[in-house]
Amino acid sequence: MPLPKPPTTRAAILPPSAYETQAAPKSARHSPQAGAASADDDTPALALRKDSDSAGTLAAPPLPAKSRAAAPARKTAAAEPKARKPRSAGPAKLFVLDTNVLMHDPMSLFRFEEHDIYLPMITLEELDGHKKGMSEVSRNVRQVSRELDALAADSKLDPTAGIALAKTGHREAGGKLFFQTTLREIKLPAGLPQGKADNQILGVVQSLREELKGREVVLVSKDINMRVKARALGLDAEDYYNDKTLEDGDLLYTGVLPLPSDFWDRHGKTMESWSQGGHTFYRISGPLVPALMVNQFVYLESPGEAPLYARVTEITGKTAVLKTLRDYTHGKNAIWGVTARNREQNFALNLLMDPDCDFITLTGTAGTGKTLMTLAAGLSQVMEDRRYTEIIVTRVTVPVGEDIGFLPGNEEEKMGPWMGALDDNLEVLAKSDNSAGEWGRAATNDLVRSKIKIKSLNFMRGRTFLNKFVLIDEAQNLTPKQMKTLVTRAGPGTKIVCLGNLAQIDTPYLTEGSSGLTYAVDRFKGWPHSGHVTLARGERSRLADYASDVL
Repeated sequence: MPLPKPPTTRAAILPPSAYETQAAPKSARHSPQAGAASADDDTPALALRKDSDSAGTLAAPPLPAKSRAAAPARKTAAAEPKARKPRSAGPAKLFVLDTNVLMHDPMSLFRFEEHDIYLPMITLEELDGHKKGMSEVSRNVRQVSRELDALAADSKLDPTAGIALAKTGHREAGGKLFFQTTLREIKLPAGLPQGKADNQILGVVQSLREELKGREVVLVSKDINMRVKARALGLDAEDYYNDKTLEDGDLLYTGVLPLPSDFWDRHGKTMESWSQGGHTFYRISGPLVPALMVNQFVYLESPGEAPLYARVTEITGKTAVLKTLRDYTHGKNAIWGVTARNREQNFALNLLMDPDCDFITLTGTAGTGKTLMTLAAGLSQVMEDRRYTEIIVTRVTVPVGEDIGFLPGNEEEKMGPWMGALDDNLEVLAKSDNSAGEWGRAATNDLVRSKIKIKSLNFMRGRTFLNKFVLIDEAQNLTPKQMKTLVTRAGPGTKIVCLGNLAQIDTPYLTEGSSGLTYAVDRFKGWPHSGHVTLARGERSRLADYASDVL
């Protein structure tokens, strides 16, 4: 819109009519294009309409026939909000929760979308019996009790009509919560003891199924035997799947991607390359970019050609930047006397020695070198580079066999028997330098042990680690909640490395899909300051490699 003409004299004020004239739309008779626009049926022009109150409003002229027919439909679609699509077809299911589901996940009440939840009274009795104590189960039970108290706080609610689960702000839960308020007739086989809690829950499920003929009643339990008994009685039973990050462990992010053999042919024409700091960078664009993630390793090994080992450092739109790696398989790049013996170990050492990676996860079978490489990288950055002040080692104290009872001593002495893997790897690292002699190795060993602190998971709440190299061993035995507790302890300048073998889980109710290590790998993939590598080849001994395959 053009500005009004400036005043002719100094300090003169423009009259209001000057602005109104400029703001008013031009009439059709003064515009040569207005007549052409009005003559065209497909581009109707807007005309200024004067109402009786002399207020100018914009009104559209009559539309042509084909536009008038479609106009009401467009107006209705714009005025009425879209109806929400139901999440599933058919009536909502009624899920009867076993006590162990609530003990495992205190927020499981709100994980069933639009379906309803039914809690037998025996479930509440079992919760009441486990509320005391300082264990993880007791804390979960107390949280469940608080959630139930908040839902049932209103005295005007009718328990038989159900309580809306979204009442306390959990909008993802669209169903209702029902309590058992009447004594139900239980018709179970005579061989099942009626006083057992599991059998009483099965009787409630059977009674509900007979009462609600047109509705699907499903028992949800983490107890395998409970589900087997329910199916033997002809009742529907399911496991609690919401705690599983992945349904299949084979779908877990590996951190490594082999490049296709025609990579250079398909991406070479638009590729840019440059050298900086001893590394070569490649900027690629093509069909491979959407499948890449930041800090993911790629490799290309073709017979007769030089291999390519690189890491994705940047993804911007449809382009990605690959950075070649430092070769830790060569003796000149040895870390505390340790060199990489295979491709995946080289990838892992590149992550461990990168100061920009704050969180690293390494998975692999026994003997792949996870602990040895991590300790070597930690000692190198603590003793030589002075990047971190000390190494903190911790692990879950879950025994493989029978427990040997209480251990004497202070915190570090109690954790000593659990740190046999640490002692074994330190012995290997201490023997790597033969030039210092026996006295020199003993002094080095004492200095190394002074920089390594062994901590227990039981005292991690509320702590903050500053400039520390934190090593979490046997991380596959951590629950997602425990993993969150440990990772959030990191302060400025701290690197956390999680090691584990998902095939050796000793914690009850944990599987490969619900382990805290799987949870961390899946949630941190693609973050610019984290990395993950799945070590595939064992390097411990030929006996250990063969035993891992055949046993």
